[in-house]
Amino acid sequence: MSAREADALAALGRVHLVGVGGAGMSVVARLLAARGVPVQGSDAAAGPALEALRADGVRVWVGHDAAHVVEAGAPLVDTVVVSSAVRESNPELAAARAAGLRVLHRSQALAALMTGCRAVAVAGAHGKTTTSAMVATVLRACGTDASFAVGGTVRLRVEGSDEVRAVPGGHLGASDVIVVEADESDGSFLNYAPTVAVVTNVEADHLDHYGSHEAFRQAFADFAARIEPGGWLVPCADDAGSAHLAAAHRAAGGQVVTYGTAADADVRVSDVVVGAGNVRARVSGGPLGPDPRELRLDLPGAHNALNATAAVVTAVLLGAAPDAAVAGAATFVGTGRRFEPKGEADGVRVFDSYDHHPTEVEALLRAARPVAAGGRLLVLFQPHLYSRTRIFADRFAAALALADEVVVTGVYRAREDVDPSVSARTITDLLPATASGGGARAVEDRVAAAHTVADLARPGDVVLTVGAGDVTELGPVVLEDLRARAGSGVAPTARPGAGDTMD
Repeated sequence: MSAREADALAALGRVHLVGVGGAGMSVVARLLAARGVPVQGSDAAAGPALEALRADGVRVWVGHDAAHVVEAGAPLVDTVVVSSAVRESNPELAAARAAGLRVLHRSQALAALMTGCRAVAVAGAHGKTTTSAMVATVLRACGTDASFAVGGTVRLRVEGSDEVRAVPGGHLGASDVIVVEADESDGSFLNYAPTVAVVTNVEADHLDHYGSHEAFRQAFADFAARIEPGGWLVPCADDAGSAHLAAAHRAAGGQVVTYGTAADADVRVSDVVVGAGNVRARVSGGPLGPDPRELRLDLPGAHNALNATAAVVTAVLLGAAPDAAVAGAATFVGTGRRFEPKGEADGVRVFDSYDHHPTEVEALLRAARPVAAGGRLLVLFQPHLYSRTRIFADRFAAALALADEVVVTGVYRAREDVDPSVSARTITDLLPATASGGGARAVEDRVAAAHTVADLARPGDVVLTVGAGDVTELGPVVLEDLRARAGSGVAPTARPGAGDTMD
């Protein structure tokens, strides 16, 4: 640990994290604890994340209470860390404000962990988690044990075997490199000053925060401007927003290495072949040199060839040999909740995926089609945020039409207040005929929706539970129904007609 980094962490003192069980917050807690910072936290509900943090030596409580941070007027901690989801009315945040304690956003605490390191920040409306995990994995394969802060578990193949090990999204490495998933949803990625900034795309999202497409794009320009002197911007040339960002940053004197299938990409991705659960491509140009190298991934989807190329380019810019970096991409297995297999029952395979933007949903379904290998694709989709559902309803409908059967649950409101004008029907009423000519079903209750999908599934089908909310809990419900059906010997429900819907 450098002197700068030690000073930055020492300045935090004793740290309390509000909502410590969240994907992003638990990562910060784990990294702070690993650096020797006294850490504690609370969350509204119990869960596996809290148990894992306890195992890592972090003191955690279930439930928020002012007494966790201030007792009899005396502060028990020096710094309170919050995310944008924590409201000012939270008793711990309110107590911290009243006591004059230092209050930091999660990104500011993560920025302290980045001090004195060669930092890689991966931003973009889609692909951040997968790409940042790929960067860390490729670096690891090249001999650089990078620290990383990723919003999901990272699945790594154990060296010399087919065993896959799930590593929490926070890892303290032995090198001076740290890889972080840079969240643009609330503008907090502007707290980072990376050595390498990867931008997978600049497709407008989070308009509830930014208000306009122009403001969203400007935030990425500001993010690029924060790259350390001598650092690199690595944007995807296939995305119009990223390509515009690349041109502007280059014109301002910044170092840029673009990647993609576009003819003008610095690192060109070509000959992409998507198989059932894998993708192959050739990469060449830029820091990789002119000779094409074969990129192999045991992941479905052409988009993952682009994500992997970003990871390979980043590793090479940080000193890895091109051959080793390209080979290292093949060791990546995936991340939690990104087309993650959950099990199989009665001949039906169930996967779970975090995708919650129309572009992500479309990419997921296109990647899943070869995996189904002739079977049908059934999607249980939970919209995330009322504002996103309202703004992108028509695009969600178009993306979901790629499935054979679709069931949409009620909206997961997350940080927003309930909007009674937005529901599952906001999407299903716009959905055209699905791939098999079937119709969509609006089932507001999420557990009832899971039962509906299980009833529709037949042997050979693939079921996807999709969304950023608690839809992830429904895969086991579907599997339980399928196991019960298989044990009873009852045949699957016949597929209803295209016009049938449910409330």
